[in-house]
Parts: sequence; C-alpha cells; structure tokens
Amino acid sequence: MRFPNIIAWLRRLVWLGLIAFALLVGYAWLQPGREDLPWTPLSLTDPIGMATRGKIVELTGQRDQCLALLESSGLEFSPREPFGADQCRVEDAVRATAGQTLLPLAPASVSPSCPMAIGLLLWQAQVVQPQAQAILGSKVTNIETFGSYSCRRMYARDDGPWSEHATADALDVSGFVLADGRRISVLKDWPGDGEGGAERARFLRAVRDGACDLFATTLSPDYNAAHADHLHLDLSNRGAMGWRACR
Repeated sequence: MRFPNIIAWLRRLVWLGLIAFALLVGYAWLQPGREDLPWTPLSLTDPIGMATRGKIVELTGQRDQCLALLESSGLEFSPREPFGADQCRVEDAVRATAGQTLLPLAPASVSPSCPMAIGLLLWQAQVVQPQAQAILGSKVTNIETFGSYSCRRMYARDDGPWSEHATADALDVSGFVLADGRRISVLKDWPGDGEGGAERARFLRAVRDGACDLFATTLSPDYNAAHADHLHLDLSNRGAMGWRACR
C-alpha cells in the first residue's frame, strides 16, 4: 500500500518543481526594462527585443515624446517645421546635423520622421556598426540614401495605398561608406561577385536581417527588381499584431 503513496508524492513533487520553474521564468520575464515586453518604455540603450519594433511604430503621432527620446540619445539634429498636406502631411521630420557620427545619413539634407530616426539610430548602433566591424573590419562613416520623403502612392501608382515615404516614415538605403574608404553598394555588391564580394554581400544581408527586427517593412533585392539598388525600410502601422514584412 505504501508504493502507490510514494508514486503520488513523487508526482506532486514533479508538479511543484514545474510550477516553481514556471514562476522563476515568469519573474525573469517580467523584470522592468525588458525590450521583449510591450508595456515597458523604449530605451535606446537596451538590446533590441521582440517589442522594440512595435514601440518605435507607436511613436508615430507622439511628436513631443519622440523628440525628447531622440534628444536623450545625444544625436545632434534639428526638428523641421511641418510641411506637406493631406496624406502627405509631415509633422515630425528631423534632420541630423552633418558631420556627427550617431546617424551619418547622406545626403545630410535627408529628413526622416522622428520615429524613423529612432529606428535608424538603433539600427546603426546595434546592427550596422557591429556587423561592419565583424565582417568588413572597419566602421561605417556614411549611410547613403535615396531619401525619405516623397509624396506618392506605393510604387508611384495613380491609385492604391499611400507609400510610407509620403509621411517620411521610410528610408531607402543605397550603400555604406567605410572608414577605410571602401563603398558598399546594394546594387553592385548584393550578388557577391568579385574580390571581397562574398564579405560585402554577407554584410548587406546581415544589416538587412537586423533591420527586420526594427522596422515594420524591410525590402531588399531579394524581394523584386524595383529594390535591386536599395534597402527599403519603413514603419507601416499594421495594428496590434505588429506583423513585419521582411524580404
């Protein structure tokens, strides 16, 4: 009669152990500051987490909050006066000061929205620079772009959804200039041809993949011919689910 009792007690101990383990995991998961949790404030110094992308998107329409966060980063920038009209109205565009290193966009006149600048800051610091050092052995001094704002619909069609470029919530990145003078071009280096081509292509794919964790949409030459010469990054608001497009 004692044997069944021992089995029952062992089962209870196993269940208690599982419950204790679940409580420990839950406690670690719920610690404040985790970027995997959607209700903790966005921090520019924390690692990129599962909720980071959603928090950046939520800054859209929160101009004062976004500018305060951007200012806390140490980035030298100037808020732009609102411009555009209707679907192309932009209230929160910013322009990074030429010559600073935190967000070295080229041309210096490019003015993404404040939330886009937040995403780019994190991308530059936690993805672009580490991957450049690890793969290419040099830091990035310029992120070359085709611009951010363009009052148009997607793919410049006459009808259909408006592009995120219409509100400066997008940026097209065409290449990177390294401290050692090398230029990494999306158009020329994506295939990985020629001397050093494999490393250049690996770098471009690494920064593309890292962008997928920060932006709602990341499109590369792997998507279609229209993106053969750039990486398209944007902050399209896709609702509570926050699904991403990553190609």
